[in-house]
Amino acid sequence: MSSPVSAVVINDTTLRDGEQSAGVAFSANEKLAIASTLAQIGVPELEIGIPAMGDEEREVMQAIVQLQLPSRLMAWCRMFDPDLLALQGVEVDIVDLSIPVSDQQIHNKLRRDRRWVLAQIERLVQTARALGFEVCVGCEDASRADMDFLQQVAAQAQAAGARRLRFADTVGIMEPFTVLQKIQQLRAATDLEIEMHAHDDFGLATANTLAAVMGGATHINTTVNGLGERAGNAALEECVLALKHLHGRDTGVDPRGIPALSSLVEQASGRWVGWQKSIVGEGVFTHEAGIHVDGLLKDARNYQGLDPGEVGRAHSMVLGKHSGKHMLIKAYQDLGVELTPDQVPLLLHQVRQAVTRTKRSPKPKDLLLLYVNLVNSQVQTESMLGAEPCQSTPMTVSMQ
Repeated sequence: MSSPVSAVVINDTTLRDGEQSAGVAFSANEKLAIASTLAQIGVPELEIGIPAMGDEEREVMQAIVQLQLPSRLMAWCRMFDPDLLALQGVEVDIVDLSIPVSDQQIHNKLRRDRRWVLAQIERLVQTARALGFEVCVGCEDASRADMDFLQQVAAQAQAAGARRLRFADTVGIMEPFTVLQKIQQLRAATDLEIEMHAHDDFGLATANTLAAVMGGATHINTTVNGLGERAGNAALEECVLALKHLHGRDTGVDPRGIPALSSLVEQASGRWVGWQKSIVGEGVFTHEAGIHVDGLLKDARNYQGLDPGEVGRAHSMVLGKHSGKHMLIKAYQDLGVELTPDQVPLLLHQVRQAVTRTKRSPKPKDLLLLYVNLVNSQVQTESMLGAEPCQSTPMTVSMQ
């Protein structure tokens, strides 16, 4: 009998790393609304801010605490005394103490050495624990760190009382095969919880996050709509549904709440979601190509990798350059018009010309106008030839 697949804990950082997107600034009310909505759909952990930013940030963080959400709350701090001091009075559950672990950043950013990093971890983790916080040691630039040193960092963090290690692909340079290998190495070397923090510079943040879970990561960082520094972070919506459907991993998040959450963050951030953005894009369940539409009309499973009903949406079929006769006939039936066999190819040709010219699908009034013009043309042609008029008679349509 196979053992049950373990759950994955999402630590959503929309309110921290998401807001670090250039030009993004959430208001206090927006932060409270986003935190509440994340908790409502079942996100178990929220990283809610950076206390060292000042009094206003701390006040909003404490206001989120006072909502008494069912989610555990985390603050982000650099591994320096002033940052930890700034956290006092903010009653979060966990603090992420972040410190560079690559030689590149240790030497060229901190102007320190590896011994200093290990000593800082030992001292500050113990200090944070004495203040009553659980601790995640954030390994900045872990993707470029020496693995032997990273294992030393994990050992020091665990010895000092930390419960979690965050593996941060800070500059977004990893790919899934390497992520899998590195996380497996870490998993074999430590009993700490392991959290993956991926950036999307090469479009691989979600893939890298999935690979980390397969390698033994227990927690993952996400942001709504993939918001975040530069190209963004692993998208909450992608991770939730990909883990569920591709790997059978539970996150406890209700997908039906994702569209409303996505819209809320879209409005608050001013970063508009692309039409074809996976899961939440306006057009991701929209179909035009004739072969796809025909297949969907017969059985949605023919061209359905993800049931849109799972996120409270539905398939939409539109006319376009690649549409076939079945979609054209259905579009006109929806308007109460039954096309004759000879009208179908003529109208299909006109629709294709129209969408090529206008760069959009025809609206109902456009379809009616094309139909009226065709019928009038047919009647006029029959009259000129002296033929017995068909049942069609000249028509007019009022365009509002």
